[in-house]
Amino acid sequence: QVQLVESGGGLGQPGGSLRLSCAASGSAFSISGMGWYRQAPGKERELVAAISSGGNTNYADSVKGRFTISRDNAKNTVHLQMNSLKAEDTAVYYCRINTGLYYYWGQGTQVTVSS
Repeated sequence: QVQLVESGGGLGQPGGSLRLSCAASGSAFSISGMGWYRQAPGKERELVAAISSGGNTNYADSVKGRFTISRDNAKNTVHLQMNSLKAEDTAVYYCRINTGLYYYWGQGTQVTVSS
């Protein structure tokens, strides 16, 4: 029904930047909200940022002022601009989209922050 493809992950330096993208495709769907989650080794998956269809955003305290989430409704795409990267940002990042009562996950993309 809905497939999500993530891109943009990789190796970043402390203080540097990375930009993640997630594109949704399929038939007969309408996206109400989008978000990014991350999971580090030994930790539970946590919300990083979310954006509603109206453009309202929420951020985890740990990324406020550094990360920015945005969406392009025409392209069914959500982005996560990550600035001022820290080693603590190292994790697998997952995109999630919400369609009414249902949600779908991307495959995950590794982000590693190291000098």
